[in-house]
Amino acid sequence: MKNIKPVEWAVLTVTLAYTAVFGAIFIARGNAEFVWYVVTLLILVGIVALGQRKAAFPAAILWALSLWGFVHMAGGGVPVNDSVLYAYVVLPLAGNGEFVFLKYDQVVHFYGFGVTAWLLWHLLRRHYPEMAGSASVYVFPVLGAMGLGAANEMIEFAAVVAFPDTNVGGYINTALDLVFNAAGAITAMVLVRLISRPPETAAAP
Repeated sequence: MKNIKPVEWAVLTVTLAYTAVFGAIFIARGNAEFVWYVVTLLILVGIVALGQRKAAFPAAILWALSLWGFVHMAGGGVPVNDSVLYAYVVLPLAGNGEFVFLKYDQVVHFYGFGVTAWLLWHLLRRHYPEMAGSASVYVFPVLGAMGLGAANEMIEFAAVVAFPDTNVGGYINTALDLVFNAAGAITAMVLVRLISRPPETAAAP
């Protein structure tokens, strides 16, 4: 416990606080689907906490993960019109019905799996430093984030099977989720590549 840094305590406290608030809201509403997601979130918090000493995630990644958890909980806990925030169309760019974007849900998928790719990039750089500068150190996090995005869809499918009334959506929604997962992961790695690019050495006179 004494090895836990102040910023790690801060992230953990904020994350557990909003999880407790939204968990109470979901229980009060009888929303079993999102209680399921609260349990999943707590498991993920535990995994990150247990692995933090070896992974050494920087504060920026920890806060980004916490923000992802918050926007996810808000998506199911904040009512908008006759539904919840997840169904809200942030910017009506195209489509209608289930095939519509840009929805809050899609923004969360884009952001969340961008953060996931960033996290995987950090792990590769930390544990396999010989990969630094290679294309693989950017490609593998994208593929890994897409795989974890598919795992997320399986968790949502389990919720559909377990609970009679969910806001998960159908095939088109799942396909759009996967597209935004990939777009977020690719965007994150492009940004990481640009930001982490080593300074060019000056040309010899």
